[in-house]
Amino acid sequence: MVDERFLRPTDKGSSPAAGGSRSREVSIRAIAPLRDFLRAESSGALLLMLAAAVALTWANSPWASSYESLWSHVLRLSLADWGVELDLRHWVNDGLMTLFFLVVGLEIKRELTDGHLQSIRAALLPCLAAAAGMLAPALIYLAIAGGVEPRGWAIPVATDIALAVGVLTLVSSRIPSGARIFLLTVAIVDDIGAIVIIAVLFSKGMSLRWLGAAVACVVLSVMLRALKVNVMVPYLVLGIAIWLALHESGVHPTMAGVIMGLLTPSTPLAQSRLVDIENPSTSEVQAIETSALESGSNPTDRAGADLDRADGSVSIAEWLQHRLHPYTSLLVVPLFALANSGITLSFEVLVEAMSSPLGLGVFFGLVVGKPVGIFVSTFFVVRLGISEMPSRAQPRHIFGVGSAAGIGFTVAMFVTELALSNEQDVAQAKISIFAASICSAIIAVAILRSNPSVHFESEERQ
Repeated sequence: MVDERFLRPTDKGSSPAAGGSRSREVSIRAIAPLRDFLRAESSGALLLMLAAAVALTWANSPWASSYESLWSHVLRLSLADWGVELDLRHWVNDGLMTLFFLVVGLEIKRELTDGHLQSIRAALLPCLAAAAGMLAPALIYLAIAGGVEPRGWAIPVATDIALAVGVLTLVSSRIPSGARIFLLTVAIVDDIGAIVIIAVLFSKGMSLRWLGAAVACVVLSVMLRALKVNVMVPYLVLGIAIWLALHESGVHPTMAGVIMGLLTPSTPLAQSRLVDIENPSTSEVQAIETSALESGSNPTDRAGADLDRADGSVSIAEWLQHRLHPYTSLLVVPLFALANSGITLSFEVLVEAMSSPLGLGVFFGLVVGKPVGIFVSTFFVVRLGISEMPSRAQPRHIFGVGSAAGIGFTVAMFVTELALSNEQDVAQAKISIFAASICSAIIAVAILRSNPSVHFESEERQ
């Protein structure tokens, strides 16, 4: 019996009589994850901006000392003589953000197995555009600030998908679906690049003993998946163990979220139990006949019912993403913004940030590097016949979407905390991220709003 939690509501009670509408149900079901994703990201963007505004106001109010005092408060989790001790800000950055990266890992897994990264030809354009959209900001930063703080090149390379999607909702009637999906895919590839950067560049003082323990836990997870263990508790325990081992090893512990997201089983539970109709074994045939006789049904009818049930089932990965995504978008990411956006502002600080090489490198990397890298690479890839333009998209849509990709708030802030150690440099980078995100949003809206309205496919209006 398959757990009811892993059945899609649209498929309960399906029957052969409903076969005429099956294709429509399938098309709606295929679009539902994207629709839910966009809704959660749009709402999360509003809360993210609100949390950042609260943090800025708090840090520049008469109660500013309480802001830093709160996030500097140390909490310790211990077991016997061993424990983890972090201040509240790092519990958010290293702990709760692991859930954010778990959802990122699940999104990447979905795109690789059943999305726009499944086909090499379909994935080629957004992958190349994302790569250029990461390379151009890094080169612009290094050209401006490479001699001052070279480690900061990683700050402007990633996209804040929540804010980017939130901006697109302001002009949703003027963006074809192909351009929206293009942005989402570019942002997911951006996330992959950011994850690699964090894992490679910001791991320090590695302990091979703890790293070996983390690898052993990963191997156990792979074995469980190979054995088709579809119970979440073992994966949860191993995920916590991987987080603890990575934390002690020197590798950034949020990588545990990505690893577990990629290892979570993605085969629908009921489908994993279907019998191969073409070449069933004797034991499988006997099992079907016995089960049918016990239930008083015809074996053929029973097989058809199992097929319908399998068609309506979901995997642990899909179920977990559906459950966690609202919490990460509406709670974890806004809490991260609240913990990291409290910058003391003054006219002098703003002028210094926007005139320093570091601040200018981050600003122009996001505002100029992102759209130029994405647009130019897309132009050449399409012009050379390597891939095709996204459905119904025009060059102006691509440049507008590229500008939206220049909104690099969450991951840029995250990388800033890892890349820079000087408090003044951190403040300058964060101010530039704020300014660049606002400018990129304004440019994206201005470009996309100038486009004529488009008519969405009927499935997208469901």
